[in-house]
Amino acid sequence: MRSDWESPLERWLSAGILSPGDADRIRAWERDNARPDGMRWPAWLALACGGILVCAGVLLFVSAHWDQLSPAERMSLTVLMVAVFHAGGAWSADRFPALATTLHTIGTIAMGAGIAVAGQIFNLQEHWPSAVLLWALGAAGAWLFLRDWTQALLAAILFPYWLAGEWVVRYPDAYLLPVSAGICALSVTYLTARRTAKDSVFRKALGWLGCIALLPAAALLSAESWTRSAPFASGTLGWFIALLGPLAVAVWLRGREAIWNACAIPWIVALAAMNHGGESTLPAYAWCAIGAVGLAAWGIRDSRAERINLGIAGFFITVLAFYFSSVMDKFGRSVSLMGLGVLFLAGGWLLEKTRRRLIAQIRRPA
Repeated sequence: MRSDWESPLERWLSAGILSPGDADRIRAWERDNARPDGMRWPAWLALACGGILVCAGVLLFVSAHWDQLSPAERMSLTVLMVAVFHAGGAWSADRFPALATTLHTIGTIAMGAGIAVAGQIFNLQEHWPSAVLLWALGAAGAWLFLRDWTQALLAAILFPYWLAGEWVVRYPDAYLLPVSAGICALSVTYLTARRTAKDSVFRKALGWLGCIALLPAAALLSAESWTRSAPFASGTLGWFIALLGPLAVAVWLRGREAIWNACAIPWIVALAAMNHGGESTLPAYAWCAIGAVGLAAWGIRDSRAERINLGIAGFFITVLAFYFSSVMDKFGRSVSLMGLGVLFLAGGWLLEKTRRRLIAQIRRPA
């Protein structure tokens, strides 16, 4: 396989920038100082699947023998799991850094099980968000100590989960509108964490997390109702945290560019306001379509292909959901199925053509 430096070397040699002797010396130096290639995707996939399977196997083993263990044995087993995985990660840090990252991540996940077991054994006050907070602090501490992107990603998931849990425990009557709005705003923040091709692995992971969560979060927000309410003071604080918390994270990640994240907040609030328990859902569908177009335009502005792809996908899903909910039942079965087929064929072709044109536009050299 050709190295990435050989092609420009031959181009410079043919252009007369380098002499044949200089080219031979460069080849000799590269050959003597060659570094092993980085890990390919099969190795990363094997590590990820291996970590998941180890976690599943440990949980299955513990659950199968849980009733047979005394409280002391249960606590000792969970502590031992945390210690063994982190010790394995420390041992393999210099030998196989990727394996070390995987083992440390499993150890942090096992720490969550240890916190839950400790609360159960010692009959601590039943307030499960506090356990999630301890777990999140443990992940944040591991990130500060190890600087592994997986630990930072766990903290990025667990801290919002703790805040949502506090709200759910405080208002168990399922008034989840601020939670839904906060998840949607945070998904936008994570999605826009990417800036350039040289972003850190943590920023790339945040981008993937936001890409996965944004469309379900927007759908959940549009389905939530204003018919239930919380006390004014607590409700105001909940909305303040749900909307301005993700904006503060965006300022930390994007700096002045977070002004565009601030423009997404009114869209989120308006989407929540459009679903007030009535039967008319057309404004919500139209607003979702506008948001999808805006996301694609945001991707064009920042030259981010993933936002264009997600915007196109969101637009198609919005049209498809509107067809199923408001159009399909107005026709006969055969006509509705033919219309659905035309929607997939013509709409899919048109949107794919638009997507390719937009991607080509941002990749066109200035």
